[in-house]
Amino acid sequence: MRILGIDLGSREVKIAIMENNKLVYSKKVSTMAFYRDYCNFDGKIVVDLNKLNIKNIDKFISTGYGRNNTDLRKFRVINELKAHVYGAFYQTDLEDFTLLDVGGQDVKVVKVEKGIITDLELNDKCAASCGRYLENMANVLEIDLDEMFNYYGDPIELNSTCAVFSESELIGKIAEGIVIERLCSGVNYSLYKRLRPLLTKFKNKKIVLSGGVARNRAIKRYLQDDYDEVILLNKPQLNGAIGCCYYGSKI
Repeated sequence: MRILGIDLGSREVKIAIMENNKLVYSKKVSTMAFYRDYCNFDGKIVVDLNKLNIKNIDKFISTGYGRNNTDLRKFRVINELKAHVYGAFYQTDLEDFTLLDVGGQDVKVVKVEKGIITDLELNDKCAASCGRYLENMANVLEIDLDEMFNYYGDPIELNSTCAVFSESELIGKIAEGIVIERLCSGVNYSLYKRLRPLLTKFKNKKIVLSGGVARNRAIKRYLQDDYDEVILLNKPQLNGAIGCCYYGSKI
């Protein structure tokens, strides 16, 4: 059986195909390019599988930010929490963990016990704890995002709780002559400080990192002080699409 999963994220669309419970294809494309190059408009945005060159699919599952304004027609829609938890099941074989997914515009923290979601916390109101915040701060520092992710030692204090004001605060630190390594560490640590109150509500021995911020080595380092094990998924940014496929294999 071939199952197609699509995660319509705010910044990127992730696509996965699973055949006989094995991931055989995956693709990421910017959301704008996806709608422009792989969709048609018929009262609603319609995904064109021919343009994606995807054929011979038995089940279609979708999730993500854009699932409600896109007519996927053949697709069964599931919520993002379910998709990401099933993706973590597939990629880790764990049944007890806390899942942290930091996306471009939201944060999801999910407690999973014996394979069941028992509690959750969402933050989709404030950009200061999301991936977009890190992108903006990297732009201010004029440094590659993945390079910024490497720094965690001796962070400067960034105390603003607002993403916009944080940029001004960071510019002030640059003007003071603070070295780039400490500036990067400060940005990473400021995100960790905003995530920690959400995470402490759902204490667990193991935390699984999903989404683009799972690439952030500094966040992983900070979390190691709070958890017995910090688990990075092999394909963190594709986790939602993978979860769609895996969920489809169970129904």
